[in-house]
Amino acid sequence: MGWNIVTSYLESGARNIGQKAQTDHDARYDYADEYLEVVYKLLEGSWEDGAVLRDRERKIFSDPRKIHPINHQGNFFSVPGIHLCEPSPQRTPVLYQAGASSRGKQFAAGHAECVFVGAPSKVLLKKTVADIRRRAEEAGRDPRSILIFNMQTVIVGETDREAQAKWQEYKPYVSYEGALALLSGWTGIDLGQYQPDQVLEYLHTNAIQSMVEAFSTADPNSQWTVQKLADWAGIGGFGPLVVGSPQTVADELQSWVEETDVDGFNLAYAVTHETFRDVVDLLVPELQKRGVFKQEYREGTLREKLFGAGPRLAAPHPGAGYRYGAQVAVGSEEKVS
Repeated sequence: MGWNIVTSYLESGARNIGQKAQTDHDARYDYADEYLEVVYKLLEGSWEDGAVLRDRERKIFSDPRKIHPINHQGNFFSVPGIHLCEPSPQRTPVLYQAGASSRGKQFAAGHAECVFVGAPSKVLLKKTVADIRRRAEEAGRDPRSILIFNMQTVIVGETDREAQAKWQEYKPYVSYEGALALLSGWTGIDLGQYQPDQVLEYLHTNAIQSMVEAFSTADPNSQWTVQKLADWAGIGGFGPLVVGSPQTVADELQSWVEETDVDGFNLAYAVTHETFRDVVDLLVPELQKRGVFKQEYREGTLREKLFGAGPRLAAPHPGAGYRYGAQVAVGSEEKVS
């Protein structure tokens, strides 16, 4: 299984768990860093390998000598006890993360195995991918150990003409108000206060800062009005849109990989479930024919399917250092998990 680590951005979400206001953007990642440290200690270090006995004859499930309290005391969490159940085959789930702000990329470089990004242009995506890989290397990790997926919407038909006809059919159903509501939640800006032809200037917002930056500063060749944003987000959301035959769409997706160094795509949909049926029935066979899409799944856990190695976090991922008896560097201190 996998875990998409989300630091949350909704004011309403913060209020629903007893906070008066949402925690500052960067502070939420400080909180998440320590949360991951607690998770690593519980999942990787609390139960030794061999702690689970399942001895029916003696009616012993586990060896208590091999199960240890983590005794974590930090700035945000105090967790003295043990992990409450036996480890899974992966121990730590495959770690996904989706923040692409500067602080989000720093968090991804330290923890994530897979990163979701949402760059609307190749210029911005190439810059984002390179930045994440550079930060991973600076954190002591193999920059190729992180898989990066860009959000992408595809509308595919048997022919280019058929795909274009589908796109034209979808357009009248786009809701301007609905798109603004979606974008306002993502950005923390009430876009309803602006006229449709007003150009969005960079505004500091506590919600998804990277998205606001992408709109207004990161790609100098684009000038985003409120109407353009609504039209663009109304079908598929934040990622770019590709419309065409299987051959046309495959060509375009391959060009994104070759020109930006992205590893793959997180597919959004124009219409559920039609978009996904078209991808499976039309696009996947074309990609398989080109040798760029798998023909079958690997055996094993999700981590083994994605990376082709073992089920556990592997060094130098920081989580691997929290296995029982291992030493890990936390800040400037050496700690034994």
